[in-house]
Parts: sequence; structure tokens; C-alpha cells
Amino acid sequence: MVTSEEYRQLGEAAWSWVLDQVREDEGPWLPETVSGDGRDVTPAKDRDSLYSGIAGLAPVLAEIAQHRDLSERERALADGIVTRLSAQAKDRVEPSLYDGLAGDATALKLLAPGEESIALRRLDDLTTPDGWKTTVGFEPGSDAPLNDIIMGSAGVVMTAVWARGEFADAIATTGGEALLRTADRTEAGLDWGIAPTTPSRAPNYSHGTAGVAAALAVAGASLGRADFVEAAVEGARHVLSVGLLDDDGFVVPHTIPPSKREVEPLTYTWCHGPAGTSHLFSALSYAGVTDVAGFPVDELRRRCLTSLLTSGVPERLRPGFWDNDGRCCGTAGVGDVLLDAAQDRAGTELSETLLRGARTMGDALVERAIQDASGARWRFLEYRDDDPLLPPGTAWMQGASGIAAYLLRLARSIETGPNSSVVDRPDQWWAVPAGVRVTGS
Repeated sequence: MVTSEEYRQLGEAAWSWVLDQVREDEGPWLPETVSGDGRDVTPAKDRDSLYSGIAGLAPVLAEIAQHRDLSERERALADGIVTRLSAQAKDRVEPSLYDGLAGDATALKLLAPGEESIALRRLDDLTTPDGWKTTVGFEPGSDAPLNDIIMGSAGVVMTAVWARGEFADAIATTGGEALLRTADRTEAGLDWGIAPTTPSRAPNYSHGTAGVAAALAVAGASLGRADFVEAAVEGARHVLSVGLLDDDGFVVPHTIPPSKREVEPLTYTWCHGPAGTSHLFSALSYAGVTDVAGFPVDELRRRCLTSLLTSGVPERLRPGFWDNDGRCCGTAGVGDVLLDAAQDRAGTELSETLLRGARTMGDALVERAIQDASGARWRFLEYRDDDPLLPPGTAWMQGASGIAAYLLRLARSIETGPNSSVVDRPDQWWAVPAGVRVTGS
């Protein structure tokens, strides 16, 4: 069995590798991938983002601070991130959690509590009755507001509720009301696409109804808006209607109708599978909802986790089944969800089962790590390419930063137990007991 110290050492090695990739050009920036071919790269448009930029280093630094003092180099990086994001936020126009101002607010709150108000003020200034115009180019030629967690109003609403402060209620109210207006009525309940005009639906957490409904549930609880909570329940009813409840589990298709892309019809990730979708049911529980369509919400969360644990993850059972070890689409994201639920069910047999599952994810990360004198990193697979090994990634959602934070948390959880502190974030804070959250909002 891999020990907690081995997880920690690998997490530190991965972070060391990431730290050596950080560069300076009007503030810190990070190449998303490192090819090793010696080619020069320049800062990307999303250099500041939570998904693949320097904002994504904030939760890693916050995790490191839970088990040791930051080094002088790390403190300088944290200061540089705060300086860069605080300055950029004043003129930024992209609102989203993973590529915009809500992500800035997340990083600033984690590194310099109080500074997030700069980004939240800017979000408040940019508010329209329909939400926030987007710059991500999801629909060519359109800047219309989007709905989802990654790029749209749901992620902004979640961030406002998590961050609190002077502008939070207004942001959450406007965003929640915009989401109510863009819902599609179905036979079972309510449904949301990434955009109102999107013909296909990705009903799980990152881009679909599960994520939007979770945002409405926590916003409804925070604001005392029963209509938000009821819409969340109706969203959950729709998710149930398109999912599978076989074998005491619950899993929802990746895309409806099935994607034209070559993708597994059922996936088990944070973004498009039961790992992320389990957060819908914990959000409903947080909002005081006890059951949906005759199923207790706690049972539905457990069913999502059962599907995870019995899916075969993290084994690469066939090409395309499990080719990613990151947070968004892979092993670290599943492990983090399992740890959240293990701490939320502390003292139960289920908690021990979930912790074993989280360790299984950690063991796979240990096995697949590439280690040398420069540190540790991971190469994901694209099985359709002639050379299926992708270059190692650096970032929070698709690279070594996010994996490092998971390994460090896993080590600390094993050693400290169910009361181990959790560096909570806008899209999962309600999934763990309030007393273990680092932000404590």
C-alpha cells in the first residue's frame, strides 16, 4: 500500500516541476503544456484563468499552506498572482469562473482575503438582466450569456455565494433569475444547455443541468429564494429522467443526443459523470431538500458514488475509457470528490469505503507519474493519435498543479482524519462539513 508520505512526496515533486515552469512577463504566467522540444512559447490569452492559468495556482498554494509554511519563492509567486489579478480585474470583461472574473475572485480570496472584492465589484458592474456577456466564443459571433459552471452564469452564481461580501447577493440574485428565464420545460422538470440555443445537451455537472441546478440550490438557500430551490429540484427531476439507476448506482449520459465526437456514452468524471453530478444532490441537501421524485437526495448522492466505485476507474479498460488523470476529466477529480464525501460521511462504513476509493485514485497517480530530477508530471493519452502520449500539462484542471493539490490533500486526510481541513472552492464547498472549510464563509 502506498503511504501518506509517498503521496506527499509525489505531490511536492509535481509542484516543484510546476513551479519551475512559471515565467514572468508583466506578472507570472504558466505555459499550459511543456513539450520539451525547446520551442519558445508566449503567454496565452487565458494566462490568468483558473482552468489553465495562474489563478489555478492559488488553490495549490492554499493546499500547501495547510501542511507547511510557504517558501520565500512561493510567497513571492502568491504575491505576484494577487498583484496581477487585482490589476487585470479592473478592466476584465470575461465573467466566468474558469476563464474570467469569477476565477479571479476565487484565487484572490484564497491568497489574499478581501482582495476578491475587486473582481466581484467588476462583475457587479458588468451585470445585465440576462446575466453576463461572454467572450469565450462558444457560439461564433455571439456574446450572449451562457448558463453553465465553466463558462456561464451558474459558475458566477456559485462564486458569489461562496465569496460573500458586498456584491454577492446582487450577483447571485441576477444570475439565478437569468437562469430561471433560460430554462427549458421538459416532461420531467427543467433542463439547461450551455446556451439557450444549444441543440445537444451535456446534462452532467460542468456544462449542464446538474451544475445549473446545484448553483440554484445553494443560491436559493443563501438568499432565501424558494423559487430558486424549486427550480433546482425540477432540474434534478429532469436529470433523473435521463439517467440510469441500474445496479444501485446512478449515471447520466455524456451527451444527449449522443455526441458526434468519438466519446464514451457514459463517463465517470467530474465534468461529465457521476463524480461531479453527485454535487447536485449534496447541494439539494444543503438547501433543505430531502427527496426528488421519490428518492432521498442522500441516496442519490450515494448512488453516484457507487457508480464511480464500480465503474472500473482508474483502470484503462479500453482505449478512450480512462485516458486522463487530471481534475476536470480524470483521476484527481474523482479522488477529490471521494474525499469530500468521505469527510461528509465521517464515522460511517461508507466513509471508509470512499477513503479506500480515494487512495485507489492516488495509487494510480503514483504508478503513472513520470519522475526525474526536475520533479514529477503526467502525460495523458489521446488514443486516436499516432503518438498517443500528450505533452505534460501544468494547470489546475488538466495538469500537474491540480494533481499535486489532490495528492497533498490525500496525504493530509490519511494522517489527520475526517476533520482534516479542506481548501474549499465555489463549485464544491457545500459537499463538506462547514467546520472543515478553509474559507469558512
